[in-house]
Amino acid sequence: GLPPQALVDDIEDVSLDFGSEEELALRKARIRHPLATFFHLFFRVSAIVTYLFCDWFSNSFVACFVTILLLLSFDFWSVKNVTGRLLVGLRWWNQIDEDGKSHWVFEAKRVPTIAASTEAEARIFWLGLIICPVIWTMFFFSTLFSLKLKWLALVIAGISLQTANLYGYMHCKLGGQKTISRVTSRLFGTADVPNRQSRRISEDGTEEHGKTGTR
Repeated sequence: GLPPQALVDDIEDVSLDFGSEEELALRKARIRHPLATFFHLFFRVSAIVTYLFCDWFSNSFVACFVTILLLLSFDFWSVKNVTGRLLVGLRWWNQIDEDGKSHWVFEAKRVPTIAASTEAEARIFWLGLIICPVIWTMFFFSTLFSLKLKWLALVIAGISLQTANLYGYMHCKLGGQKTISRVTSRLFGTADVPNRQSRRISEDGTEEHGKTGTR
């Protein structure tokens, strides 16, 4: 027979990573945050539908204007503070330090966990985030061409609010790229952003990109 050493050499350790397979299955599973997914689309879709069909329900321009503006505001708040964190693990916000300087902070979860978003949730999040501002941009041009200038302020508000969330989450996703830093410096009037940008890893496994603006 073979010597004992040969038997030992023929034995190979095979590691079966059941945990990763279970996590992969969970990520591909059905929507795990149905309420957050619903409200991610509800307010922004409702604002678009109300804008298109408000004349059918009310003859009051003021009532339509206020209703759509409230829907856009609710959408901005919920997407910025709730659905982005739950569905894709991203957050962004602005804070003022003790010297009165404005800091834009963009945070992305680095370590996938069991509570991570599923592929379906991430797809819904990004599609809703990108498509709706495009629709409001189309409304802007249609308002100009049809000379319905009374709606122009509302359409600009819709573009501004939804583009702000799109920009914030794109920066969370691609915050480490120099091109994004250049765009940020132009938009927010920051000086020497690449040199002053700082990254820090928080204790809960998230990566934060801090940005300091001028007063």
